[in-house]
Amino acid sequence: MEVTLKENEKIEDLQCKGLKVIQNKKWFCFGMDAVLLTNYCDIKNNSKVVDLGTGTGIIPILLSGKRNFSKAYGLEIQPEVAEMAERSVKLNDLREKIEILNVDLKNALDYLEANSFDAVISNPPYKLYNSGIINPEDKKAISRHEIKSTLEDVVSIASQLLKQYGRFYMVHRPDRLADIMCMLRKYRLEPKQIRFVHPRAAAKPNMILIRASKNGNPELKFDPPLYIYGDDGNYTEDVYEIYGMNKK
Repeated sequence: MEVTLKENEKIEDLQCKGLKVIQNKKWFCFGMDAVLLTNYCDIKNNSKVVDLGTGTGIIPILLSGKRNFSKAYGLEIQPEVAEMAERSVKLNDLREKIEILNVDLKNALDYLEANSFDAVISNPPYKLYNSGIINPEDKKAISRHEIKSTLEDVVSIASQLLKQYGRFYMVHRPDRLADIMCMLRKYRLEPKQIRFVHPRAAAKPNMILIRASKNGNPELKFDPPLYIYGDDGNYTEDVYEIYGMNKK
């Protein structure tokens, strides 16, 4: 389906079942973290899903090619970004399955039913609001810093939206791990699974992938670490597999 592109916009081929997404090169573009998080989401068939802070809509769009969910909502506070995500949904002819809501995630319960979702996903801003000089209206800053929403906002809303034993998936930074674990437990989201992502084998992790369960029993499993690059400087086999690419 054709859509009209605006200034500085381009269509990115997601290399997954013909799916595409519109990006604005002057705004915050999706990165590997969104792709890794989507792959980490073992969503069950016919699940009802919500993505908090969907940005370009990359996670629900890409997830549609990997999992058979029944309905996904993407919440995005920035009007221009939400409108662009809506056009990406239209571009992929996914309006029956994905709905973009231009709302503040803190007001999610005004639009979505509490205790009704099988899975909540979030690739939230990683950086604290006071970490550096930032423009609170800059789209890149809003995507990277806790300006419009905090870690606690995301975890609290996720807990309220999820069904009993519903799953919460998030990608974040290792240096926030203590905060993350405290917030998850505070809002009855029991950490169940974690994977550390390293640039290469000898480097410290720069991302973490987490799955939690609403009111789940305490038991945290550690997945094998994911290394992005091998000694030869190319992607590892794990990364090629996640991207659905053949190793050259």
